[in-house]
Amino acid sequence: MADAEIDHSPAKKQKLQAKCKDDVHETLNDLSTFKLEKILHNNTNRKTVCLKGTFASKNGDALVFLEKTAFAEENLKEDSGYFTNSSSLKKVFQNDIYGNYNYFPQVNLNSVKATIIHPATEKHFLKYSTQNCVIVDETPDLYENIVLPHVTSEQFDLNWVYNILGHQSESERIVFEDPDPDTGFILLPDLKWNGELDTLYLLAIVHKRGIRSLRDLSAKHLPLLKNIHKKGIESIKSKYGLDGSQLRIYLHYQPSFYHLHVHFTYIKHEAPGILAERAHLLSNVISNIELLPDYYQKVTLPFVVRENDTLFKKIEEGRK
Repeated sequence: MADAEIDHSPAKKQKLQAKCKDDVHETLNDLSTFKLEKILHNNTNRKTVCLKGTFASKNGDALVFLEKTAFAEENLKEDSGYFTNSSSLKKVFQNDIYGNYNYFPQVNLNSVKATIIHPATEKHFLKYSTQNCVIVDETPDLYENIVLPHVTSEQFDLNWVYNILGHQSESERIVFEDPDPDTGFILLPDLKWNGELDTLYLLAIVHKRGIRSLRDLSAKHLPLLKNIHKKGIESIKSKYGLDGSQLRIYLHYQPSFYHLHVHFTYIKHEAPGILAERAHLLSNVISNIELLPDYYQKVTLPFVVRENDTLFKKIEEGRK
C-alpha cells in the first residue's frame, strides 16, 4: 500500500489505540479465563504442552504454550532455594536403599513458563500441532518455483519484528544494538528463554529489511554477518560472562519467520531447533560464502516440513 493510501486520521489512530487497550495481553494476571478447546501437542520429553482455546470476553482464538523451566545452578547450592523447609517430599515407595518421592519446592522455584499468542491464526495452530514430518531436499529450482512464492504469500505477519526494530515494543529487553542500517542489528532474549544463564537464548534481528533467509545471503552480506558474529559474542561476554567458544550461533532453514535473524544459545543448552536438518552455524555460513559468493543460491538445502503443511502439499503437487 502506498503512503498516500494509508489512513492517518485521528479517528483511525483512536480506533487502533482502543484495539490495543482491549488486547488480552494488557489485562491478563492469570489464566483463569482461558477455556481449553484442544491439546495441540504434548511433548513429555521437553516437558511442554501447547493448547488451543479462548479467553472469556475476548474475541479470537488463543494459543497457550506451557513449558516447565530448567533447574538453575544457583538454586542448587547450599542454603539456597531447593533445600529449605519451604519445600516438601511425598514418598511414593522405598525399596532397600532406593527411595522414590514427589518433590514440591517452594513456589517461586516451581514456575511454568507461559507463552501466549492472541489472536492466533490457523497457521499458528498448524505450526504447534503434533504432525508427521518429512525432509525435503530443496534445490534452487524448487526454491524459486514453489518455496519462494509460498513464502511470499503465506508468511507470518512481521509487524512484531518491526515493532522491536522501531523501539515500539520490547525496548527494555534489548541486550545490545548496533543501529547501522546495513550491518546493524538488535540482540534481545528469545521468547523461549526464561532468563536463567544455563538456558541462555538470544536473537539477533537485523535492521536491514528484505533479507528473508539463508537463500538471500551472498558476498554483499558478509560485513553484516561478521558484524553480528563479532559484536554478538562481545556483548554476551560483557553481560553474561560467556566466551564465544561457549556459544552456539546459528541460523534456521526454514526459519520460523522470514526476516533475517541469528540464534545465540549456550552450548550446553539443548535448545529447540539445533538438529542438523535445520541449524546452520553462522561461522560455516560465512565460510561458505567466502568460498563461493553465491553459494546459497546454488546449493541444495534440506529442511523439515510437516505433511499437512500447505507448502508440502504444493511440493508434492509440483512433483507430479
